[in-house]
Amino acid sequence: MPHSQPHRLHRAGGLRAAVLGANDGIVSTASLILGVAAAEASKSNILLAGIAGLVAGALSMAAGEYVSVKSQEDTEEADLEMEKASLKRDREAEQEELARIYQSRGLEPSLANEVARQLMKYDALGAHARDDIGITSELSARPLQAASWSAISFAAGAAMPVLVVALAPAEILLWLIPVLATLLLGLLGAVASRVGGANPLRGAIRVCAWGCLAMGLTAAVGRIFGVSS
Repeated sequence: MPHSQPHRLHRAGGLRAAVLGANDGIVSTASLILGVAAAEASKSNILLAGIAGLVAGALSMAAGEYVSVKSQEDTEEADLEMEKASLKRDREAEQEELARIYQSRGLEPSLANEVARQLMKYDALGAHARDDIGITSELSARPLQAASWSAISFAAGAAMPVLVVALAPAEILLWLIPVLATLLLGLLGAVASRVGGANPLRGAIRVCAWGCLAMGLTAAVGRIFGVSS
């Protein structure tokens, strides 16, 4: 019976972008709303600030993630082009380099040479991309995917505090927003840790701690520097 063990590494890129986007959406939008509410602004102004934060944040996350991951993709492509040129120029030297890599990982010289020869025959560029450069299909850069996940997840996270402002009375926002945001952050941290194979409680505590710090400091700034309308 074939042994199959599920691994989580292939989820890393999408999971990172989704968790970062949702976390940032909840924390930044809830903090923005708390800062404006603490300055005793009207409910319409608080709602406007929340909606503006949602839209601006989602677009900013998408743009930032795309630029960042696109730079990684450009670097990977440049390395692959360099490797292609090396293979055309001196294929034998590249095979020897691959064999040395396998020897450093514990293979005997004769076996390392044979493995390198067969892999070079099957897919020379793929073997060097994976074992020499460290580029794999699971971890390769995907700019559009990362940007999309970031924007969607940010908007989903930011929608909660905005919806609360739209539906709840203004006088309870200063305690309702942080309570609901903290609960959501804890759930997000636990789920993300669980999917990634880490401890859910530790993930929840970590996310909640930073989120509460951000919301508390922003509310304090709003209270100190705000002007009553």
